[in-house]
Formats: sequence, C-alpha cells, structure tokens
Amino acid sequence: MPKGPTALDLLSRGEIEVKGRMPASSNVTLLVECALKGATALAVYKPRKGERRLWDFAPGLWKREVAAYLLSETLGWGLVPLTVPREGPHGEGSLQLFIHADFEQHYFSLLEDATHHDTLRRICLFDLLANNADRKSGHCLLGPDGRVYAIDNGLVLHVDPKLRTVIWDFAGEPIAPPMLADLRRLLDAGVPEPLAAMVAPKECDALRARAAALLEAGAFPTDPSGMRYPWPLV
Repeated sequence: MPKGPTALDLLSRGEIEVKGRMPASSNVTLLVECALKGATALAVYKPRKGERRLWDFAPGLWKREVAAYLLSETLGWGLVPLTVPREGPHGEGSLQLFIHADFEQHYFSLLEDATHHDTLRRICLFDLLANNADRKSGHCLLGPDGRVYAIDNGLVLHVDPKLRTVIWDFAGEPIAPPMLADLRRLLDAGVPEPLAAMVAPKECDALRARAAALLEAGAFPTDPSGMRYPWPLV
C-alpha cells in the first residue's frame, strides 16, 4: 500500500488555505490548512510581511522560528514542532505544524506534574542555549501524544544577552549528563549549515559560546535580579 504524504510533505509542498488569524498575537500569525494528495494538516503561518518591526531584532523573525526547530532537532530533543520555510499566500515566512494541545495547560500547570520535569528542564536548557527573549508560560504546550512542545521561538539567537523566561524553577540544579553530552556534540560538530543559513555568522558564534559556557558551568543559572521574566507571564 502506498503511503500518504508526511507532515513534512504537507508543510513543504501542500496547497495553503488560510483559515483565520490566531488570537492575541503581536505579529500576524495565521492558522492555515495544507492539502496534498487528499491529505491535510493544520499549520501556523508567520509571514515576514506581518512582522512588527523591533529595534533590536532584524526583520525576518520567521527565520528564527525555523532556526529554533533546526537547533532542537540537531540536539535530538524534539521540543519544537516541525517548522519549515515556505512561500505562502502573504509571501515568505515559516510554517509550523499545529499542535492540537490541551490549551488549559501551560508551563506553571505542567510543572505540577513531576513526569514533565525532565522535558521542562530540557526546554529550560534549550532557551538558555538559544538565548530566548520571550519564553512565556503559554508557549509550553501539552500535545495529544503526552509530549510537551515549545512554540513561539521567533525571538532567539541574538548575539547580546536577551534571556527572558518563566522557567527558573531548576535554578542551581546540575544539568543532566546526557544533556551536557548533547551540548558537547553540538560544539564538536559545529552549527549545521541549514541552521547557519537562517541567522548571521556572529549569531552562530554566540550560540557556540553559550554552549561552551553552559558546559563549563554544568548547572542551570540563577537570576538574583528577578528581572528576566517576560510579560505577560502566560
């Protein structure tokens, strides 16, 4: 029996139909349906044309969404839903597979269940490595497969320290050896070319520097200032 299109096929080559705008988004964020050979999948489309200009991030935040996915996959962590670059109805942008999540859940509620702690630690380390400037609680989604996903990764990989996150509950804890090994592998292998193509060379250098610093520290940092939280928190 021939297999149907994969999620990658659908997002990369499917016909895109806009279903509506996602609520409470500062940039234009659209729910779309991708159709190919009788199969469909929902995705979140973030076109460059809909980005609100920021003083500290260059235009093209959609590239950082793709870069965050590629970084997660390079590490083997599977935290970020499938995300691809795509020319859509409103021009170039990113398409991310829509997660049919339990939207009553978020970081603070997930933290109450110890079975999620290892994944939340991994998201915490991912955000430290990616220099995430906007990890809100609602950006941690509980999928129907029981996995926790990290979405809304457009403000990452800046060269300057930009970390803003709600995830401080693991501060001071040692980083698990398998995660440190993944950081070491990234340093040894270098930034993969597809990821490097999404950001500036100096941002790749900063990514490697953060990986080296985390390896040397071996523990999750603390924030004595209490000022590194995003707003709103959820």
